[in-house]
Amino acid sequence: MTTVWNVGSVITRTIIFCSALFLLAGSSVSAQTAAPAPVKNIILVHGAWADGSSWSKVIPILEAQGLHVVAVQNPLTSLADDVAATKRAIALADGPVILVGHSYGGVVITEAGNDPKVVGLVFVSAFAPDAGENGLGLTKPYSPAPLGSELRPDAQGFLKVTPEGIANDFAQDLSPAEKKLLFATQGPTNIAALQGNVTTAAWKTRPTWFVIAANDRAIPPELEKAEAARMKSATITVSSSHVAMLAKPAEVSALIIEAAANPGSK
Repeated sequence: MTTVWNVGSVITRTIIFCSALFLLAGSSVSAQTAAPAPVKNIILVHGAWADGSSWSKVIPILEAQGLHVVAVQNPLTSLADDVAATKRAIALADGPVILVGHSYGGVVITEAGNDPKVVGLVFVSAFAPDAGENGLGLTKPYSPAPLGSELRPDAQGFLKVTPEGIANDFAQDLSPAEKKLLFATQGPTNIAALQGNVTTAAWKTRPTWFVIAANDRAIPPELEKAEAARMKSATITVSSSHVAMLAKPAEVSALIIEAAANPGSK
């Protein structure tokens, strides 16, 4: 009887031990598959011929949701300089970051987004190159965007948009007063920035969201659709000019808020 009792005790203890291992393993799997925590830090990156004020309608909406928002001021002198400006903003963030890029700003976040703090990328009527590509190169298979004929260079290689380009091709759906403000505040953009190649595309390892501007006359909407498909982005399409964040701030903000609430994984 003693021998039988010892064997039974060993079996009982083995069952308890295995059950405990199973429960611990289950807890580990649950922890690994748990949804990432919402993100509080949003960094907005403007594009060419713009500045941080191009996010003026989006910032109050995001802040009303309790998000901490910073708008980068790109020098627009080179891709490396603009990436450095964005990285400085990332370094000051107190936790994970969602990067949002408009237009050429999409190239900037594609490179700067490799920072470990960055957990998601939102592209707003933007370029999204792969390694070895730049924004201008992506447009070659498409008909030239109308805005291109309204760019004027200076002696140092900086381009500005004419008043007609702002009014008809950059922000055709904004008010006359807003168009004048955009012309006055535009950031002259060096051609070197637009020709800068991405070295590592962050969208290959981070989840992405994309706002397609259906009436874009600066970047072909067909290119935006192709980029979103290549990245497998969560996508919305808005009836907007190139400056979707000014023409459709509620829709653009909603997608950014969705990205922050559900950063997910690639």
